[in-house]
Amino acid sequence: MSPNVPDFPNAPSNPLPDFTAECRTAVAAAEAAGALLRSRFPDGFAARPKGELGDVVTDLDLLAEGLVVDRIRADFPHDRILAEEAGDAAVGDGGARTWLVDPLDGSNNVVIGLPVYVVGIALCVDGAPVVGVVHDPVTGRTWSARHGGGAHGPSGRLTPAPRPPSPAGPLLAWTQGHSVRRDDPAVRALRHTLELRSRRLLQLWAPLLAWAMLARGDIDGFVGYRAEAIDLPAGALLAREAGVVLRHLDGRDFTGGFTGPDTERSFVAGRPEVLPALLDLVAESATGGDAKPRHPETAPS
Repeated sequence: MSPNVPDFPNAPSNPLPDFTAECRTAVAAAEAAGALLRSRFPDGFAARPKGELGDVVTDLDLLAEGLVVDRIRADFPHDRILAEEAGDAAVGDGGARTWLVDPLDGSNNVVIGLPVYVVGIALCVDGAPVVGVVHDPVTGRTWSARHGGGAHGPSGRLTPAPRPPSPAGPLLAWTQGHSVRRDDPAVRALRHTLELRSRRLLQLWAPLLAWAMLARGDIDGFVGYRAEAIDLPAGALLAREAGVVLRHLDGRDFTGGFTGPDTERSFVAGRPEVLPALLDLVAESATGGDAKPRHPETAPS
């Protein structure tokens, strides 16, 4: 385990392979998909509705997904691949190994011409992420992580310094699953508290980009409510290997896996020095603002 990286609950038993070959394949596939996306943005695609809750899918999603799936299948033909649009794109005898492919995280942004989108790929073993890759086609930057091997970006290993606290509160990102109703009382209370007590609450419509920002140290924390499964493992592993601590909203350890109901995919993530204050904000939202901070020395002003 790399220094200062918390242990990974429910991770596969040691000794683990180092997954270097898998990470190399994921990086190459993500960057190839990113080049395709960049060449067609903002005008070279068509879009159509996806479901009844305002989501969309574009030609770019399908083209990039096919490219990534083909690359993974060529190098690891027996592994299962779970892709955003195609579902189970390939099922072999790889047993506990499952690849997760989000070929275009930020499709809604792309449709309105907003250049905020990324490609995400993860490999999970026994449900826990062991490889995570996020590629930003707009800037050409790639971030990757292997379980126990740290997180890396264009300038090397990610070791962000602690951010000094702001008197205006923390800088946070937010995501919620597509199936969450707009009138969900729990999510409304949580968002209201976070918006009231934070300096900014960013909703990027591209959760993997928020995970990369957190891993780099650009933001203080990330809160998710019933997050989508397909992009969660890559981002969670990247952040954890950069020293970020992940918890469920009630403070339990959060693995960042893709299995189970979406009610188990609500999380709070932050660097160790700010996480207690973030958990206090979550507790405050559940009590209508009457909760006393459990860690007043770290609570935001």
